[in-house]
Amino acid sequence: MAYDVLIVGGGPAGLSAAIRLKQLSIEKDQDLSVCVVEKGNEIGAHILSGNVFDPRGLKELLGDDVVNEMDIFDTPVSHDSFLLLSKEKSFEVPHLLLPSQLKNVGKNFIISLSQLCRKLGEKAEELGVEVYPGFSASEVLYSSGAGESSGSVSSVYGIATRDVGIGKDGTPKETFERGMELHARQTLFAEGARGSCSEDIIKKFGLRTGNSQTYGLGIKEVWEVPEEGIQPGFVQHTLGWPLQQESLMKRQPFGGSFIYHQKPNLIHVGMVVGLDYENPYLNPYKEFQRWKTHPEIRKHFEHEKAQCISYGARVLNEGGYHSIPKLTFPGGALIGCSAGFLNSIKIKGTHTAIKSGMVAAEAAFEQLTADVSNIVAESGEINSEEPALELTSYEQGMEKSWVYEELHQVRNCNAAFHYGFIPGLLYSGIAAHVLKGKEPWTFRNNKSDSDQTLAAEKCEEIQYESPDGVLTFDLLTNLQRSGTYHDDDQPAHLRIKENLAEVPKFTSMQTFAAPETRFCPAGVYEYIENEGGNAEEKLVINAQNCVHCKCCSIKMPSEYIDWTVPEGGGGPQYQVM
Repeated sequence: MAYDVLIVGGGPAGLSAAIRLKQLSIEKDQDLSVCVVEKGNEIGAHILSGNVFDPRGLKELLGDDVVNEMDIFDTPVSHDSFLLLSKEKSFEVPHLLLPSQLKNVGKNFIISLSQLCRKLGEKAEELGVEVYPGFSASEVLYSSGAGESSGSVSSVYGIATRDVGIGKDGTPKETFERGMELHARQTLFAEGARGSCSEDIIKKFGLRTGNSQTYGLGIKEVWEVPEEGIQPGFVQHTLGWPLQQESLMKRQPFGGSFIYHQKPNLIHVGMVVGLDYENPYLNPYKEFQRWKTHPEIRKHFEHEKAQCISYGARVLNEGGYHSIPKLTFPGGALIGCSAGFLNSIKIKGTHTAIKSGMVAAEAAFEQLTADVSNIVAESGEINSEEPALELTSYEQGMEKSWVYEELHQVRNCNAAFHYGFIPGLLYSGIAAHVLKGKEPWTFRNNKSDSDQTLAAEKCEEIQYESPDGVLTFDLLTNLQRSGTYHDDDQPAHLRIKENLAEVPKFTSMQTFAAPETRFCPAGVYEYIENEGGNAEEKLVINAQNCVHCKCCSIKMPSEYIDWTVPEGGGGPQYQVM
């Protein structure tokens, strides 16, 4: 199957790119064929975010009137607070001291991002985009360059979807169907943070030349509370306890938490933990559960009819401006969180993802329509004589956009927290109010999150309280609320890299006390005793639990896990995330 533009990922960036391409087709009276493939079983099923939504990008895409009429924007932010927590007390930071990027009242809305993506998916289909949920892009299709014997590649010409109906033993079942090759003149990768195809492309073309990307793990619950317990538009962010509770002048885990009240009766609550933390005994899920017990937090859930209805997790990019890779390559581009446009100080990335999709679409439309004889929508096939195009104007457009301006203002803030919690907080305040990215220095980070982990012998083991089943929950109970499902009879999509097979056997447990048994927010990894009483413990991968957060591909010792896609449609089934 051939298209002018193929988009991998049905999130905000991918759908915005698809919509903008079709808008331009109508405006310029020149059609392009556009296809979106999404690994979730429906659009929005794998989408998770806070989400206090900045509508700037969406209004540029659809117009003020259309956005204002969308029913999901019924909860404008009405109250904004920022708390510093100790174990029992809290201190509210005066509003005047907060950076302007953290102020939400009068500008932003509390929404469900998964529901917004469903709206965008419907809009894309109305405009003529082919949208195919339930199809996993398992392989990038590369054309070979000079030096084919050395494995060099010259361009991308599409993707292949994963075969379905293969048993756990690797043999075809009665339901076997071969995956499809989808070819395109331009392939836009919008897989979100740490997308498997996107990461392969970054390595193949050497696109990352600046700082290493650093990530945070976002863990979230949605609670249903009687309407009398809701303060519509309430937004609260916190720093401090429990992540930062030792000497505040020393380096502490980077991260914070949020509570958002959405009409008519939902509370979105979550924690983001920077994956560059050092102590392998830290358990992000249990830190989140412990945080809910703080007096200032637990009061939101004390109504006798309050109940948790959804749970999920997803990694997010935190490296910011200096970690953005080269965006283009022959035959395609990276958009949205595949590139890493999240503003971790503003705690938002959807508006920047939408804008990147629009800018990429505009660059693609201009180049793909320069010679109408090559348009697939007209001919039904790709002209094999057409050279692979690189959308250099996309990168140039992003550099001139408000996205780069916004990220540049806080370009050093995340890295400043490596010098300690208080120094990081002070630097972020000065940067936001005074420096605004114009400082003549740059804080560099050339160390992966995995390499930040210290040996267990250098760290203190962390003790966590048992869950009460009312406010705090054990992991597997919460996992059921994610709706996660994978066919058990398929090869595991979480694979130990062949060249790193010794790490889980001889390094992870022995040196780092098996951190994968703690950082995974879905209980995928566990060590069990070998049969026969062998002293060595064996790693078991419960791939059916996976919520597709991608954390294991980042934080594993030596990054020994290769995260690949399962059969299309597998994974979480988020409805209100």
